[in-house]
Amino acid sequence: MAKKVVATLKTTTGKDFAKVIRMVKSPKTGAYIFKENIVPNEQVKEFLSDK
Repeated sequence: MAKKVVATLKTTTGKDFAKVIRMVKSPKTGAYIFKENIVPNEQVKEFLSDK
């Protein structure tokens, strides 16, 4: 049987952070790449608006 691993951000220090996934087009190949970051809740809109 497979072991299930669950990673949550719901600890006392994790409530102030969000996992953000952004899709970016690669200039080299033209394919899309997914960039994942964990950022503070106050910086989510700022992170998504950056290019």
